[in-house]
Amino acid sequence: MNLHPILSALLRNKTGPLLVAIQVALSLAILANALHIVQVRQAVASRPSGLASEADVFSIKVRHLEPRSHQAQLDEQRRETAALRAVAGVQSVAYTTQMPLSRSGNYTSVSLDRKQVTSSAAVTTYYSPDSLIYTWGLQLVEGRDFQPSEVPEVDTNTSKDFPHSVIITRSLGQKLWPNASNYLGNTIYYGVGPNTSELRVVGVVARLQTPGAANTEGAEFSMLLPVRLTGDDASTYTVRTEPGQRERVMQESEAALRKSSVLPVITRLQAVSELRRDRYRADQALAWMLVTVSVLLLLITASGIVGMASLWVTQRRKQIGVRRALGARRSDILRYFITENLLITSAGVVAGVLLALALNQLLVSQLEMPRLPAGYLLAGAALLWALGVAAVYGPAWRAASISPATATRST
Repeated sequence: MNLHPILSALLRNKTGPLLVAIQVALSLAILANALHIVQVRQAVASRPSGLASEADVFSIKVRHLEPRSHQAQLDEQRRETAALRAVAGVQSVAYTTQMPLSRSGNYTSVSLDRKQVTSSAAVTTYYSPDSLIYTWGLQLVEGRDFQPSEVPEVDTNTSKDFPHSVIITRSLGQKLWPNASNYLGNTIYYGVGPNTSELRVVGVVARLQTPGAANTEGAEFSMLLPVRLTGDDASTYTVRTEPGQRERVMQESEAALRKSSVLPVITRLQAVSELRRDRYRADQALAWMLVTVSVLLLLITASGIVGMASLWVTQRRKQIGVRRALGARRSDILRYFITENLLITSAGVVAGVLLALALNQLLVSQLEMPRLPAGYLLAGAALLWALGVAAVYGPAWRAASISPATATRST
C-alpha cells in the first residue's frame, strides 16, 4: 500500500493523531515500568527464608505475669520445651529470641578488628540453646552445628558472659570476606570497639532471612549464637510439626503450655506463613494496584483509539464512498484504516520507549530499582500494537461496509 496518501491525510489533521500517539506513549511508559515493578515485588515476596517447609513451622510466645529468678526461668524454659515436645505431631522445638519475617527483632554491628571505628555489617542475631538448624531445616553448607558445651546460661540483668562460637549465613560471609572461598575458623567481633566479644565461625548456612527481610543485600545478614538467656518476662519457642499437622499442633501446644505453667501466662501463636503474608502485604497491595492501573490504562487507550477512529470514519464518509465507487474493495478500506492506526501507534511506541527509559532512570536513581529489561519494552510495544489493531478494527469494518450510494448521498 502507498503510504503517501495516508501520511498526507494525517499531516492535514494533526491534532487527533497526535493525541492518540501521546496516549500510546504514556501508556507504554507507565505499563512497562508498572509491570517491571510488579515483577520485582513478586520476586522479593517469593524469596526463600531459609526455613524448610515454612507451612509446618510456627512460633509461640509465652509471657509470664510474675517475676522469676534466673534459676526459675531456666527451669521454666526446660519445662515448657518438654511440654511442647510431648505434643503429638511435633518434630522439633527450639527456644529462640526472634523469628524470620516477623518485622520485629534486634540488629547489631559486627566488625573484623577491634580497632575499627565503623562496622563491617549490620547483622541480626538469633540466640538459642537448641538447634535452630534442625528445627528450621536450615541448609548447613560448611562446618557443624553447635555443641552442648558451647551453650552458656546467661542472666542478661547481671551477667556479661557471652558465647564464643557463631554460625553465619553465606551472604554475611561474602559481605565480610568477599575474596574468601570458605569462612570456617574466621573471627568476627560482636559490635565495634576495643571491648567487643570475639566470635569464631564454626558453621555456615545457605540462607536465613532477617526479621525485617529487607529488599537489600542485608536481607540475609544473619547469625546464630548458642546461649540460653534469662532476664525477660517472655520466652519464644519455634516448633516444626509433621506435614499437615500445624493447625492442630498449634492449638494443643497452647493448651500444653498453659497446663505446664503454675501461674497464668499470655500466649501468642504465629505461623511462618502468616508472618510471610504480613511482611509482604504492602508489596502484594502495590502489585495489585499497579496491575489494576495498567488494565484501566489499556482500556482508556483502547477507548481513545475506538473513539478517534469512529470520528474519522464519520468525517470521511463521502471520501470512502467515492473510493468504493472507483473500485476500492472492502479489504482496501479496511487495510487503509488499520495501516493509518499502525503508523500513529508506532509513533507513540517510539516516544513511549524513550519515555519509559527516562522514567526508569528516575526510579533507579531515586528508589534503587533495577534497570528496566528490554523485554518489557518489546512486550509493551507488541501489546499496544495489537491493541491498536483490535480497537480500530470495528470502526474500520463499518467504514468498509458503507455502500457507495449511501456514502455519497447529500445530507
